[in-house]
Amino acid sequence: MPQPVLKSSLENGDATRPDDQLAARLRGFGLLGIIAILVILAGNLVVVPLSSVLVLIWAWRSRTPWREIGFLKPNSWVWTVIVGIIFGSAFKLLMKALVMPLLGAPATNQAYHFLAGNRAAIPATLFALIVGAGFGEETVFRGYMFERFSKLFGRSIGAKVSIVLLTSVWFALVHYPVQALPGVEQAMITGFAFGTIFARTGRLWIPMVAHAAFDLTAYALIYWNLESNVAHWILK
Repeated sequence: MPQPVLKSSLENGDATRPDDQLAARLRGFGLLGIIAILVILAGNLVVVPLSSVLVLIWAWRSRTPWREIGFLKPNSWVWTVIVGIIFGSAFKLLMKALVMPLLGAPATNQAYHFLAGNRAAIPATLFALIVGAGFGEETVFRGYMFERFSKLFGRSIGAKVSIVLLTSVWFALVHYPVQALPGVEQAMITGFAFGTIFARTGRLWIPMVAHAAFDLTAYALIYWNLESNVAHWILK
């Protein structure tokens, strides 16, 4: 009786290439997937914005579509930049003049008051605010974390609301070591705003530009020593 011919998995068309297996493991939540998450989140402890660079490497190596972490081309680059700058700057002024005073925050941010009139710190500060915060933090806290949590919770409205809240809390807590409670309160509100924009649009560009504009406006107030004046615009 003739023995059945055993065809190879390649002949059957169901072979999985080693790199495909690695990509799937990086996207998953097994040992390798968890290690990838921990390494990415620890990146900024080494140097800013290493975490965001690691996110891009992870997306490339795991074959995660760029759109899933928010890198989707906007309808208009010009309007994206304009809207982001106006929203981010106005948002910071509103926070400084009304929201933070209502929360009992000091009129000046003592954690960064050393930047007032400090011309030598301008290049490093601009890099930190535009690349580290605007690009880096949005890539990690909105793009990457939304993708990871979406794999766990799904993409329903309830899931998106939960993800916005979770990432906002996480984002806020990261600010505690340097800026204490006022930094946590401000980051919670801004994280919720930027997270909501990303949840609605699926694009990182407006949150990135708005985040950078928010921080640059804050820096301008500190550099020219205008924080106290703005903090008393509405509440004397």
